[in-house]
Amino acid sequence: MATTKKNLIDRIAESTGTKQSLVKRVVQQFFEEIIAELAKGNRLEFRDFGVFETRTTPPRLAQNPRTLKKVQVPAKRRARFRAGSVMKKRLNVSL
Repeated sequence: MATTKKNLIDRIAESTGTKQSLVKRVVQQFFEEIIAELAKGNRLEFRDFGVFETRTTPPRLAQNPRTLKKVQVPAKRRARFRAGSVMKKRLNVSL
């Protein structure tokens, strides 16, 4: 089952006794800040949780499978997340 942003907001609001509207604004701003930092090319490191960073894929020559025509694919930046030590331990507790 997938957890949505709304589910997280509801749980945080309930556990902290804070209004959902405030929690929603804080969570959304947190996501916006992560995106802004990654867009600048910065690395975000949250100790024990994990690291967000960008990787650049080089430009390449691809082929359209229908027409077999060669197509130039430009370089792209992709977001990457690497889990930290606490997350890795908790994910593997029940195994």
